[in-house]
Amino acid sequence: MFNEFYQIFGQMVFLAGIIIVAMLFVTLILGKVLIKKDKLIFPKVLLLTVDLFYGLFKKFSESLGFDEKIVDHIGVEVRNKVNAKKFYSTNDDEKLLILPHCLRSPNCEATLESSGMVCTNCKKCVIGTLKENAESAGYKVFIIPGSTFLKKIIEQNNFKAVLGVACYQDLNLAMMKLSKFSPQGVPLTRDGCFKTKVDPKAVLEKMGIKEEISPEESEIKNISPCSKENPNKRLF
Repeated sequence: MFNEFYQIFGQMVFLAGIIIVAMLFVTLILGKVLIKKDKLIFPKVLLLTVDLFYGLFKKFSESLGFDEKIVDHIGVEVRNKVNAKKFYSTNDDEKLLILPHCLRSPNCEATLESSGMVCTNCKKCVIGTLKENAESAGYKVFIIPGSTFLKKIIEQNNFKAVLGVACYQDLNLAMMKLSKFSPQGVPLTRDGCFKTKVDPKAVLEKMGIKEEISPEESEIKNISPCSKENPNKRLF
């Protein structure tokens, strides 16, 4: 009797493993279609795989020769597509813009308070431009050093939608936590731990704002001394 039980249990585990691997493989294919052709297919399957098997999915992707950040790339793109309609139908004065403090200039004059960095709009980095445009549209803007500040912001503010800027991993995880707030995300074009970069036009476009940006602010670089990118790995 016990032998039969263990045999059936083993078969079920083996079958479950096959199903999971198939889901991971299919999600990679659908993610490729989304990123390359901007075509979203079976979004619920994509999000289920990314959210439920997040760590496993990263290891699976790496085993096939892909950079592990492809998992977060897929997650961000799917969430942007799924939440776009509700985000854009929400009034701007009910939205938040969350920026990472790593976008700051080395000579930043901002001070740190309980809600994050307080920008003085010194014009030394792109944060001032984004903050000024966002606040003019009605957004509340926060510049935060870490996820603990994000938790405080959620608890202390009333809002219905949120736009965030971060590296792919932080952005995907934050959008996962903020799923009920119709999140939209713009990934950094240069990540790392200091002097990161973002395309300001991409952020403004997410807000529905057309603004002329200086060449200095629009500069896009893709390599950071703090980055752990492996040049032998591919995104697709």
